[in-house]
Amino acid sequence: MTYHPLGDMLAALRESTPLVHCMTNYVAMNSTANLLLATGASPAMLHAAEEVAEFTAMANALSINIGTLSAPWAESMQLAARTADTTDTPWVLDPVAVGATEFRQRVCQALLSHRPSVIRANASEVMALAGLASQGRGVDATASVDDATHAAMTLAQRQRCIVAMTGETDVITDGSHHVRLTGGHPLMPRVTTLGCGLSALVAGFVAANREHPLAATLAALACFGIAGHRAGQQAKGPGSFQVAFLDALYQLTPEDLSSQSQVETLHAV
Repeated sequence: MTYHPLGDMLAALRESTPLVHCMTNYVAMNSTANLLLATGASPAMLHAAEEVAEFTAMANALSINIGTLSAPWAESMQLAARTADTTDTPWVLDPVAVGATEFRQRVCQALLSHRPSVIRANASEVMALAGLASQGRGVDATASVDDATHAAMTLAQRQRCIVAMTGETDVITDGSHHVRLTGGHPLMPRVTTLGCGLSALVAGFVAANREHPLAATLAALACFGIAGHRAGQQAKGPGSFQVAFLDALYQLTPEDLSSQSQVETLHAV
């Protein structure tokens, strides 16, 4: 399969500066906002049930991350997801630690009924969502990407959406077309909330490239891979990596994205 040039996806994001409504966890709010700004999108963080539906209808995209979940936030997330479904606003579900508690499973099951455009998750979370056996613990990815690839394809087919399963190697699938992406740096798992920010960035890319949701998702992940690799070359540890990573995202060009992304087409398993 030939994909739309990934560099065009980044150019479209920076030209349109999509407004991304981020319903994310307490830990990730600041880092996610900075990450979106560095890449070229515009972040907003709203959680109140009294306004999320109204704001979602105005935003270009919605990102829902259940990391620090509570009953009031779950209600607000349902309102926002229902609005996004109704208004055809692209939205991304990040089902943090969905396998850890029944509460998270119930919330995610309800959110799935509102047809997310993309599910961005690690291998354990994908397997939990797909209803397969998994021993997920917290936010850690204890299942391998290879073990969960079939689950990702099944989930994408069932939900009729993109599934972006991230880890040391990323797998992106719409249920019919499947790609593997490599890149990044070993320091990335040492910095909290990068995955949360990635989900929001995927939402921005899909909003800016609505006719190419699979390629847009791939482009967002490729941005992370290239920027992570560059940041890791100069960082002395997790602290300096965070600064270098934001700078690398800001400095990334469409030409970089088109020429340096490490993409491989997969066959169904």
